[in-house]
Amino acid sequence: MTRTRFAPSPTGFMHVGGVRTALFAWLIAQKDHGTFILRIEDTDKAREVDGSIAQIESSLRWLGIDWQEGIDKGGPHAPYLQSERLAIYKDWAQKLVDNGRAYADPYTKDELEAFRDDAKTSKQPFLYRNHRPENPPEWDGSQPLRFKSDPKSYTWTDAVMGDLAAGSEAIDDFILMKSDGYPTYNFCHIVDDMLMEITHVLRSQEFISSTPKYLNLYEALGIAPPILATLPYVMAIDGKKKLGKRDGAKDILEYANDGYLPEAMMNFLATLGWNDGSEQEIFTRNELVEKFSLERVQKSPARFDEQRLLWLNGQHIRLLSIDDLFERVRDFWPVSAATASDERKKTILALVQDRLKTLKDLSVITDYFFADPTPDWNMIAENKQLKKLDNDTLAGLLHAAKDAFEKSDDFSADGIQNTLNDLLETTGQKPGILFSVIRLAVSWAPFSPALNDTLSVLGKDIVLARLDSATRPATNQ
Repeated sequence: MTRTRFAPSPTGFMHVGGVRTALFAWLIAQKDHGTFILRIEDTDKAREVDGSIAQIESSLRWLGIDWQEGIDKGGPHAPYLQSERLAIYKDWAQKLVDNGRAYADPYTKDELEAFRDDAKTSKQPFLYRNHRPENPPEWDGSQPLRFKSDPKSYTWTDAVMGDLAAGSEAIDDFILMKSDGYPTYNFCHIVDDMLMEITHVLRSQEFISSTPKYLNLYEALGIAPPILATLPYVMAIDGKKKLGKRDGAKDILEYANDGYLPEAMMNFLATLGWNDGSEQEIFTRNELVEKFSLERVQKSPARFDEQRLLWLNGQHIRLLSIDDLFERVRDFWPVSAATASDERKKTILALVQDRLKTLKDLSVITDYFFADPTPDWNMIAENKQLKKLDNDTLAGLLHAAKDAFEKSDDFSADGIQNTLNDLLETTGQKPGILFSVIRLAVSWAPFSPALNDTLSVLGKDIVLARLDSATRPATNQ
């Protein structure tokens, strides 16, 4: 059975790169009806950040990534918090000692630095194995424990990168257990993956140079390596460097607060370095599970494009039913909507759904439906077409619109459209000018739904009052 895992360190918030690794591992398990495990690698206590574990769990849950085994759910291989597995690591470390594949490191920091300086002076790479102590002390847990490597060349097949190779110079003696009793990542993740029966290990590209020493340790432990898959970097939008916090790698939960849908984020992350071989861009959760495969993960880095994420979010908003969307926007309505009925809110929501890029847009795009907007004449002065209108022309268009709507007996969307078409003939104006003037006069919003629908939902009395209110200042401009 397929068993994958996500094993983050609780050293801060979850960002795009880490969540993508979790998503790919989850998709593999989902597709094969396997098990996805959440394991927390908290062995570096100096870098641990309070609240990180809860944030990791919240991030995955928001995205829709669920796990079958983990620190909050237990499982057959508990505990899933590495700091609670120290006895396990010590036991496996002792087995390596007993087999002659690990030894206590007797050197001080100054002695190690002297070894490095000598290598630098002689223009040779520093290899710790060249300085193995002839008679190391017995390991009692108070000294670092080093792996006694067996330098050799390796070839291996990576599920993403293909056939890879490295020479013996990539193999060195590395620390397994630190003097504080905690294991290093290089040791404990291999022990845990073995004991938890992990079948696929997905890692970011920076770990590829460490793979040869992992293979060396697998051999020493007498275990077969799992399927190894190296994921390409996520690069900043300019493609010149790996995405970092300064380049937009923000807390994944910030996107939730900003009105992004988890479906859109999942779609975006899955297609950062993967495609199904088609031109399809919009994927549902079920489609991703069905179509995902490591064979289609690209070798080259993927670029983080937040504009594409924004576009995907708008597309996924359009896929939602009104009832579903209504539940999701409960915290995004403007304050002015507080006393409005759910029925009216749903009517307005159906009207603006196609214009929403994020749920957060809802407040701006609907506020004028619930309260009279504050006029902003700069919106006309800064419009490329409208700023060419003189005050008399602007006031004349508003008067004409008000008179036409006063005479109209049909204020349905279709009736309003007929009135607007008649206005185009009587005023001789282009739709882009006339309709923009009317839209701004009744909404003073940067964008809105179709004008006839907007006016119909606002109602005749409100439209006339707002046109009248805008006409008087326009005359005095």
